[in-house]
Amino acid sequence: MKKAMALVMALLMLLSLAACGKDKQGTERKRIQLNVFAAASMTETLTEIEKKYEAAHSDIDLVFTFDSSGTLKTQIEEGADCDLFISAAPKQMDQLEELGMVDSDYRFKLLENRVVLCVAEGNPADIRNFDDLAHALKAGSVLLAMGNADVPVGQYTQKIFTYFGLDEAAMATCLTYGSNVKEVTTAVVEGTADCGIIYATDAYSAGLTPVDTATDDMCGAVIYPAAVLSNARHPQEAQDFLFYLTEEEASAVFESVGFTALG
Repeated sequence: MKKAMALVMALLMLLSLAACGKDKQGTERKRIQLNVFAAASMTETLTEIEKKYEAAHSDIDLVFTFDSSGTLKTQIEEGADCDLFISAAPKQMDQLEELGMVDSDYRFKLLENRVVLCVAEGNPADIRNFDDLAHALKAGSVLLAMGNADVPVGQYTQKIFTYFGLDEAAMATCLTYGSNVKEVTTAVVEGTADCGIIYATDAYSAGLTPVDTATDDMCGAVIYPAAVLSNARHPQEAQDFLFYLTEEEASAVFESVGFTALG
């Protein structure tokens, strides 16, 4: 009995040591938690990249927070623990940089996305492109899902409204809002809206085929900046991960869903 108990205790000790990990000299090491705040549209790609990066860096524990860039910016301003921020638009990053919260030496244009128009199954409102959408909105014959005003995808949508001479306030009964691009995408997938304006990458991840793509004239380029924060707890590790995101392995993951890698 005593031998059996001793064997159990020995196994438990080995499992404990394995969980902590050791370096080449056999010294126990603690994994570093790297907190990354990223736009909701990056959920699928960064989740895949997390597995690849942690497999090659056993001392790093990547912890992601995904939400709208506006919500993440506010959380950072309020003191949230964040090492690296990836926004779906420059506006939110610029605002943090103006506050001295971004290390400008480690701010890069990481990715480019596209804004697209997707329709619910069966295309109930017969929307084939942005011109059709503009006419339907003026006629009040369509329900469009879009992002809130503080969400980059919502801000790009507002630019499209301006391009077509549309008054958002006058179209209130034709619009339904999401707090991030995933909510807008869900409204289209579930058919609670006739159509929605989302990113090409979210359309791909949701199995939606866009009926039209917004031009730069309509809403500008959709650039995703990434930066290490000035008060990052682990600045070196954040810099290392940021550089990894610009390299071939990570770029391949991004491009597989429709991003254009800019690193």
